Amino acid sequence: MGFADLLEEIGGFGRFQWMHVCLISIPGLLMASQNLLNNFTAGMPGHHCSLPVNYTSKAAAQNFSIREVDERHLLRAFIPIDGTGTKLAKCRRYVEPQWHLLSNNSQLAVNDTQPETEDCPEGWTYERTEFLNTIVSEWDLVCTLRPLKQMSQTIYMGGVLTGAIIFGGLSDRFGRKSILIWSYFQLATMGCVTALSQSYTTFCVLRFLTGMSVSGVILNAVSLKVEWIPTKSRTLVGTLTSFFFTFGQIILAGVASSLRDWRKLQVAVCAPYYLFFAWSWWYSESARWLVLNRRSEEALGTLHRVARLNGKPEMVEKLTLEVLESHMYKEIESSKQTYTAYDLLRTKSMRRISICLVAVWFSTSFAYYGLAMDLQKFGVNIYLMQIIFGAVDFPAKLYALGMLTFCGRRVTQATCLIFSAIIIFANIFVPTNMQTARTAMACIGKAFTSASFTCVYLYTGELYPTVIRQTGMGFVSTMSRIGSMAAPAVLILDEVFPSLPSVVYGGAAMIAGIFACFLPETLDIPLPDTIEDVEERWSNTKPDEWQQQGEPLKEGMVSKEDGVTKESVAMKDLKDGEGTGLNAL
Repeated sequence: MGFADLLEEIGGFGRFQWMHVCLISIPGLLMASQNLLNNFTAGMPGHHCSLPVNYTSKAAAQNFSIREVDERHLLRAFIPIDGTGTKLAKCRRYVEPQWHLLSNNSQLAVNDTQPETEDCPEGWTYERTEFLNTIVSEWDLVCTLRPLKQMSQTIYMGGVLTGAIIFGGLSDRFGRKSILIWSYFQLATMGCVTALSQSYTTFCVLRFLTGMSVSGVILNAVSLKVEWIPTKSRTLVGTLTSFFFTFGQIILAGVASSLRDWRKLQVAVCAPYYLFFAWSWWYSESARWLVLNRRSEEALGTLHRVARLNGKPEMVEKLTLEVLESHMYKEIESSKQTYTAYDLLRTKSMRRISICLVAVWFSTSFAYYGLAMDLQKFGVNIYLMQIIFGAVDFPAKLYALGMLTFCGRRVTQATCLIFSAIIIFANIFVPTNMQTARTAMACIGKAFTSASFTCVYLYTGELYPTVIRQTGMGFVSTMSRIGSMAAPAVLILDEVFPSLPSVVYGGAAMIAGIFACFLPETLDIPLPDTIEDVEERWSNTKPDEWQQQGEPLKEGMVSKEDGVTKESVAMKDLKDGEGTGLNAL
């Protein structure tokens, strides 16, 4: 018996859980807006070098009138054609206007002397069709400064990584609820202040701080939900609540399309977190965390509140401090032993699991954001593309749920990654003029990476033992953040060779799919509680052999050959009348 059994006694997945999960999940509608916001705030509008200030007088000197010659056509006299032969160059203009090019069917021959060109001394002119204003048009992040566009997303993801390290440790010390509340407030404040940025440097600093708070929201929201959900409901509830992120991608497209100004969009997706901050005070702190941090009286009061909300008022009388601590005897004993990240690699099976999960988490995030953060390359309206990319997550997650239920975790994880790699590779060979086919294949690839994300969150929690599960989740999610940081930077490689980013994304996904094949299966297998459980279950190593290999058993890791654990003895005593348990009441 453990805390999960106690949750069943006070109503299982009852009214409290429904309210708690929904209120924590609703802010997830705008989580997609934070992670994918750069698609719109840093959107790349069409642009070309600004014409000389006196271009009208130059036209008049050549007997051309602006009214007689369409201004768009007039650009041919000032802006050369780019390497494709069909579009105006974005970063160069003629030193001297080439008026003869305005004549019908007039163009430069291959063997003609090419007119001298120059950079854009008077800046750039931007189209205002897709975007009214972005950080690109505001701070001229084009041509030689184009990498700064992707750098802003990498800096944001660096904030997410830093937040995972900082807020993860703080939540273990101060509680999930308090850190989640602070993260809401920090996200709302930093996000809104970002809209006031007067320089690119200020913008990046504020986005970094916003990224930190996003990580605090995600980590603590997941922990606070999971620790109040009974074991048998976790898979279904976890998959269904992930749809909030999917809906959020569609909401982002609608809000961005209606505003089209990066400052207004920044406020629109961050200000609602003040509302989430206001109602987050209703959340209940994790009773499990309270007990493990020697605050059992607070945990008991919280459990009494849950019992009343779930329609189990009789449990208020029956559930005492002794009953609570007897149910959590094993967790309390395990908490006395300190575990570190080194324990993730110290033993054979734990080492194999950790190395494989690092590859899976990194590549899943790497490929996902590689596809999701470059929507303009498909040549389709970016707002429509965002809706399509969001919509494909619905069948992807339903597919993942079915595969996880009937085929197991390992097959699902490996299949999703390998198939996404195949799709990414195949898209390299689709001609650029077949935009519909390229878009469709990219959507399928993104769907498989999304399904991979759904699987890996569940799979990781089932592979790592209870005593070090939070440390393990933090470790592999750090690898995920590194992958999301690297993804935007790889997009710069398209200047070297257009297909190179796809080769990198696809290669990473293929390698991770192979690594996933070496993970153990966890379908319908009870969660491991200790590192010893992991070693016995998946390495066929007996406790005495494990000790001979130089791996001493830590406190609370009792050999099955030595008898039953202290927890089972305590539970037996309770059932025999020597203690107080729910079954004895």
